[in-house]
Amino acid sequence: MEDVSTVPRPDGEATTGGTAPESTGSGSIRYVDLDPADAAQIDTYTRTLAARHGSSTAPALLDGAATYAHRLPERLVGELLSLRLFERSPALVVRGLPVSDDEIGPTPLDWREQARPATVPARTAHEVYLVLVASLLGDVFGWSSLQNGKLVHDVVPMPTEEREQSGHGTVLLEWHTEDGFHPLRCDYLLLLGMRNHDAVPTTVAGVDEVRIDPAHREVLAQPRFLIRPDNEHLNRLRARAEGATAMGTAMGMGMHSIQRMQDEPEPSAVLFGHPDAPYLRIDPVFMSALPGDREAEEALAALVGSLEANLCGVALGPGDLLIVDNYRAVHGRSAFRARYDGTDRWLKKVLVTRDLRKSRAHRSAPHERVLL
Repeated sequence: MEDVSTVPRPDGEATTGGTAPESTGSGSIRYVDLDPADAAQIDTYTRTLAARHGSSTAPALLDGAATYAHRLPERLVGELLSLRLFERSPALVVRGLPVSDDEIGPTPLDWREQARPATVPARTAHEVYLVLVASLLGDVFGWSSLQNGKLVHDVVPMPTEEREQSGHGTVLLEWHTEDGFHPLRCDYLLLLGMRNHDAVPTTVAGVDEVRIDPAHREVLAQPRFLIRPDNEHLNRLRARAEGATAMGTAMGMGMHSIQRMQDEPEPSAVLFGHPDAPYLRIDPVFMSALPGDREAEEALAALVGSLEANLCGVALGPGDLLIVDNYRAVHGRSAFRARYDGTDRWLKKVLVTRDLRKSRAHRSAPHERVLL
């Protein structure tokens, strides 16, 4: 690997900030390969932190994550800071972290499943890596309506949810903006491959690749569209409400802000930000133009078609980390057949916001990271 003293900018200029790992890319995804020495350093470092803190989401580790992260290999830190500052690509894959199939144990059948004690050190270390990388982009956060507020999710096929449009289904997961219905959706989505023997691809398309008529772009930048919550949020809220009713508590579903977004969605734009390099917010399965707005319907269909035409796939193998800029790219997943025998596809997932403060009204305290 060639060492250089600058990180290249998209416009060809350079900025100081460490050296960049070897990288390649085409379309919406940029690939970065860690060299073996850096990968070994990361593995040792994250195992040390995992042993010290006992959990990837221990308060002390989360509080110090940004400091810890700057002790990662300089080349990786430079690449991530460049991604955040210059928006170099809609998606980035960092490859090379060593993940042992034996060490991590079988793929869970449910995100609630408790890990076997022997697998905890390796699993926790890999989660720490995910949290440290995330902290260079912003702050990790979670939703009370997803996985009981966990900050690091296990994305695994579940026998009870095969047909669901979620990370736990096995049908085609239609591409979308992550939590696109919510104004406090993440800036970045991170997915770390733990196991993927069947090479099931995650699909990605970037807004930069979109080619549509200027008239459609103008319409898409206007609040003429409705977007509702996805099934995963609603299903978890429904389960919580049913449990609360059974326990005789007042934690009903009707007044929850996400339920209100389902019942009374506010019109929003699909494209926003700079007109020459827009961001996007889209989830075709749960989205529509305002009733009777044929012009908006046609513009949305044109955008969907262009994104569909530019979808590319990446099969995340063990140790492959995909970072999706949730304002500049959509993602999904191909259909696959699960065996439920401990060998199925398994990812770790975290969400990142660049500004935790903007969600203060939805969190119980300034330092809390779970949106209620």
